[in-house]
Amino acid sequence: MRLPRPGRRLSLNVLLLANARFAARLSGQVSGLAETFATAGTLAWLCPYVVVSLLTGARTKEMRALRLTLIVAFDPASGKWRPVTEVGWDRERFAIHAWRSVRATGDTKTRKSRRTLGLPKRCVRVLREHQARQAAEQGPVGAQWEDCGLVFTTALGGQLDKDAVLRAFRKVVTAAGLNPKDWTPREQRHTFVSVLSDEDVPIEKISDLVGHKDQTTTETVYRHQIRPVVMHGAEAMDRIFPES
Repeated sequence: MRLPRPGRRLSLNVLLLANARFAARLSGQVSGLAETFATAGTLAWLCPYVVVSLLTGARTKEMRALRLTLIVAFDPASGKWRPVTEVGWDRERFAIHAWRSVRATGDTKTRKSRRTLGLPKRCVRVLREHQARQAAEQGPVGAQWEDCGLVFTTALGGQLDKDAVLRAFRKVVTAAGLNPKDWTPREQRHTFVSVLSDEDVPIEKISDLVGHKDQTTTETVYRHQIRPVVMHGAEAMDRIFPES
């Protein structure tokens, strides 16, 4: 099965929605290659970036602004969600607070975009490995390391810009045998919506997960709704992309 090439007025977004299963396989292939790149020590940050983006539907601007303190775990002792920087990774349930973006104001796209997203197990694994790898890389860099508290950074700890993410993503897309001109990091979010819709996840839950401003946008483009949810997306993605 092959996706038709998009015309001027036919976006990849629409094509992905019409071919959800195929899109999921393609993005899964990209995700697997990203992990291979990470294992080889090349563009190591791209593996968790692609996996978390694909399995949570977070916007690219939210991903680049994600701080370590915004990765949280549920602490049974206090009954609260607390940063993994405080409680560590020895917990059962994890989430990310999508509360910031790289927009000029630092805020998310809309007020309703501020949401907390449950993390599937694969996301937890790659983020945990990424944090350990990032800590190990700081030693050789020494005083040159720029500690900005972000999850995804440059080799010296600085903030990634959109062009750096796009270049890295296209390397993996090319390695997957896809046309890099047809795929951008944003397609991970589109595929997230397509796969959940294909799995009969209710529109209301999908809408809440992607944090759209209003239902008209999502119902027309994604099949969407709105509400602060933590675990629905993670549970569905664990079924779709099970860990071994």
